[in-house]
Amino acid sequence: MKTNRAIRTLGGLSVRLDVRAATVVALLLAAALAASVVLIGTGDFPIPAGDVLKTLMGNGNAGQEFIVNELRLPRVCVALLVGAALGLGGALFQAISRNPLGSPDVLGLGQGATAGALTMIVLFSGSSAQITVGALVGGLATGLAIYLLAWKQGVHGYRLVLVGIGVSAVVTAGNGYLLTRSTLTEATQAVVWMTGSLSGRDWAQVWPLLWLCAVLVPLVLANGRGLRMMEMGDDVSNALGVRVERVRMLLLVAAVLLTATATAAAGPISFVALTAPQLARRLTRSPGPNLLPSLVMGAALMVVADWISQKVFGADQLPVGVVTGVLGGVYLLWLLVTERKAGRI
Repeated sequence: MKTNRAIRTLGGLSVRLDVRAATVVALLLAAALAASVVLIGTGDFPIPAGDVLKTLMGNGNAGQEFIVNELRLPRVCVALLVGAALGLGGALFQAISRNPLGSPDVLGLGQGATAGALTMIVLFSGSSAQITVGALVGGLATGLAIYLLAWKQGVHGYRLVLVGIGVSAVVTAGNGYLLTRSTLTEATQAVVWMTGSLSGRDWAQVWPLLWLCAVLVPLVLANGRGLRMMEMGDDVSNALGVRVERVRMLLLVAAVLLTATATAAAGPISFVALTAPQLARRLTRSPGPNLLPSLVMGAALMVVADWISQKVFGADQLPVGVVTGVLGGVYLLWLLVTERKAGRI
């Protein structure tokens, strides 16, 4: 069955629509929103889904409006935005490196953000806002270092992954040293942050993420065609009129910003950036980076993981980073076994 359909507009422009991919995006978006409503109603004071929807539309009582709008909605918004940013950032890294393991988890951006946060915690006893800024600066600095070290008449996939693994090892060692310098209180605070958590998130974390996504997501999607052509090789892409290095650098910067900001907001959430693009590609069965499906898949994974952590273990007892780590690790093992049976590794 054909899944692509050409639509011709009055201006003579032809647009190809992948019906299966569009359907997957719509279903994942619906699932993410439905899970968000259920998550908002989950907690020490359960609220039925119908009452959650009424409260979101301004028809709830005073108690429900406070619980929903002030306590739980910001956390869910952060989960959606962090998941979307990690899913899109992971898809960009995997497409640019042409490697399914080329995700921020492997390249060391999470470790870089952790180094910035630990620096603020251990050396400066920083506040929550200062820790967030430190994590953002650490992630951006690590991304810049990887790009510069991987540059040799351009940045190529395997070199980027290898340099990222090396930088990750160095930064991880530095993080271990910072932990040995910390007091018991600082070490406890650092370990909680390093696990990745959505506890205590409020509107102060939502707005920076929202503005960043509002700017970067359209920019990334507008360059999706060039990114898809780059998967055929630099020579072919140049022949087709794609400014390869310009597009690659622009999308790498966007991916680093998305990943670093998401990590600064919620801590290093593991495996979402790695698994979301892989799951999206398997659902759409479409070649190419699958940017929009990966974005929506990441958002859905984060909300579902946070719901699991609260439903099974109680609110704030198990950080969401632990759940994503377990689910992502199981998926990675399954993927490796499947690839090995297929003779691809």
